[in-house]
Amino acid sequence: MSMFYISEVKSTAPAAFQTTLQEMVYHVLQQFNVCYERVDTDEAITMEDCLLIDEKLNMQTVKTLFLCNRQQTDFYLLITTAGKPFKTKDLSSLLGISRLSFAPADLLEQMLGTKVGGASIFSVMLDKDNKVQVVLDEDAISSEWYGCNDGTSTSYMKLKTEWVVNEFLAFAHHKPKIIKL
Repeated sequence: MSMFYISEVKSTAPAAFQTTLQEMVYHVLQQFNVCYERVDTDEAITMEDCLLIDEKLNMQTVKTLFLCNRQQTDFYLLITTAGKPFKTKDLSSLLGISRLSFAPADLLEQMLGTKVGGASIFSVMLDKDNKVQVVLDEDAISSEWYGCNDGTSTSYMKLKTEWVVNEFLAFAHHKPKIIKL
């Protein structure tokens, strides 16, 4: 088993920002006076890494997937629970889309300013034209705490789910579609 570094729990922004999105996240949290806890990590790639982060922050990190239709004209940011199996067929049926798949990595970076592994609910701040539909699985938003990254794959946070769903998404001009996967 390899070593995986996780820093101590903090309630401050990183000393230096890795991306524009990450900087935006902490400015919004400050603007809304949102309390949060975060940890810095090595790049979190595996589910085992996320379990260690969850343990450190005493919460469960959500799984965030960037999806699109076959024509790559309709885009979706799905937020679900980390441990829930995901089948595009099931979500396609719920959304009334004939064929849904993972969006290409270059579109993730172009549209939401993140690389694979860095997609976050906060990514919609860069979707100024509202081309991305936020889709929330009921199970992912049923907990008091929302665990996610800050737009990077090396910093994870815990904040109130209620703020994310009700205030942040309104601020980012994205009305979520809530489903049950």
